[in-house]
Amino acid sequence: MRVGRRYGPCPERLLVCACTLLVLIGADLVERQEHLTRNGGAPFVPLLKASPGRQSGNSRSALPALIEAGYLSELRWPGFGEYRPYLTSFYEPTGYALAWVRNGRPTRQALKAIEVFQGAAGKGLNAADYDGPRWADRIARLTQPNDGQPEADPNRFDLAVTVTLMRLVSDLHAGRVNPRFLHPGFDAGPPRSDLAQVLRDRFVDAQDVAESIEAIEPPFPGYRRAQEALVRYIRLAREDDGERLPVPRAPVQNGDHYSGVPRLARLLRLLGDLPAAERIPSRSTVYDGRLVDAVKRFQRRHGLDADGRLGRATLEQLNTPLSRRVEQLQFSLERWRWIPREPPRPIILVNLPEFRLQAWEDDRSVALAMKVVVGKAYQNETPIVAAEMTQLIFRPSWSVPAYIQANELVPKVRRDREYLARNGYQVVDRNGRVVASAPVGDEALKGLRSGALSIRQTPGAHNSLGLIKFVFPNRFDVYLHGTPARDLLSRSRRDFSHGCIRVADPAGLAAWVLRGNPEWTRERIRSAMRGRKTIPVAVNAPALVVVFYATAVVPETGEVQFFPDIYGLDVALERVLASERPYPGPQFQVLDLKF
Repeated sequence: MRVGRRYGPCPERLLVCACTLLVLIGADLVERQEHLTRNGGAPFVPLLKASPGRQSGNSRSALPALIEAGYLSELRWPGFGEYRPYLTSFYEPTGYALAWVRNGRPTRQALKAIEVFQGAAGKGLNAADYDGPRWADRIARLTQPNDGQPEADPNRFDLAVTVTLMRLVSDLHAGRVNPRFLHPGFDAGPPRSDLAQVLRDRFVDAQDVAESIEAIEPPFPGYRRAQEALVRYIRLAREDDGERLPVPRAPVQNGDHYSGVPRLARLLRLLGDLPAAERIPSRSTVYDGRLVDAVKRFQRRHGLDADGRLGRATLEQLNTPLSRRVEQLQFSLERWRWIPREPPRPIILVNLPEFRLQAWEDDRSVALAMKVVVGKAYQNETPIVAAEMTQLIFRPSWSVPAYIQANELVPKVRRDREYLARNGYQVVDRNGRVVASAPVGDEALKGLRSGALSIRQTPGAHNSLGLIKFVFPNRFDVYLHGTPARDLLSRSRRDFSHGCIRVADPAGLAAWVLRGNPEWTRERIRSAMRGRKTIPVAVNAPALVVVFYATAVVPETGEVQFFPDIYGLDVALERVLASERPYPGPQFQVLDLKF
């Protein structure tokens, strides 16, 4: 189940804590009185302050009460009520023995886990959410107490490690944000598991805690490469001087004078687009030679036309702070964690900002890649969805959606009654029967305007869906398909569709999708595309289609690529992450934490 992220005031938590405190105080007074009676006034060691270096006889009995309280004041996010069932399940089988403290000292596994907490930034997370800066003091108070600081309670230390590790495991495995909160159509996610069992089986006695952490992270090569790029860009952001390049009125061409040449050379060398061995005179103002080549490489990495000109779009990308590139990589890592991974199966991943499709085999290797055209930004955006591809249709007809009919085609028919026939459209009734021929008469036009009649495009090369339609049922009724508008695929920015996804190589994709249908050879696929019949084909080995959104990707070449936030979804994710506490108080229930 995934932890909910919607929060409100927490009066219940205060009541729970107060009641728990009274119980503990009562238990403390009773034990103190019994001790005085038995030992004739000998010094008493309080119930909740076990001496460091050993586990007191009463320390185990303190854990259930601490778990029930659902609150550790020393944590940055002290409320952990939603984890109480997991914590009970974790400690109860061992009689509430401490898992991370032995003889008053943190175990080797605890210290390694704490190192991961402190280095969480390298995984795209905020180390402070896992108390990164606080652990050194806690370890010191547990292992080397002195008169100047209070002794650490091993129970609270142990519970703090468990709570924090559960949070980290959850965040790294399934993400900090439930994707359905932002994308209701994303009906998929990592498989469910038990946090308590994961910690017992993989961490308490782990030989290599870092390796155990990696094992619960997404296994996709693109995720690993993005994580490596993040570490690099964190370093680059610290090294960069942040100077902005001037933006002239006209684009800077090869051979032009440009006052920003020194800064441009420094930046491109830092990013690796300009080879370190290339020397540009520090006072040069001539934009030419290898500097132009470096700009072309930069443009290719940022989804721009690689023309070498310093226009507004290129300078906007060059002037984007490297700290923003760090954030883009963080957002991408978050979204990688949303992708289903069990059971391993073929995946068709469509990354919208990249305008690119990849087909992955079971082992997550890339079998096929191609350009795509996606929904137009802020008008017909392609939704973020995940669904199984169940069917292909060769030579499909196209039933024009009502909003396209009303807003686009009916106005054209009013101006030109022959428009539909000339472009292969038919006017049909609600039973799919053709009711009008060219030219469209007044009665048929009236039916089209009211919605009583609809428009269907006949199969063929002229059809807006091309010659193959790839069906993956979803609530938005979007799908993959070919396209007769091939020229749009040559553009660097390709958001032109009404929401469906047009693919550059439908025949190649069909051959990959139908590899579980051995009778569908490449020759038969080409024959079906050339034929006259509409042929539906059920897919024997369905692939999972994941419509994805990452503005920072690292392909197999290792070249880090960044793309514009065409739908503003990075901004939306940033707003959610910035405005909400990552861990709610104990009055909130677990909603959907998945493994």
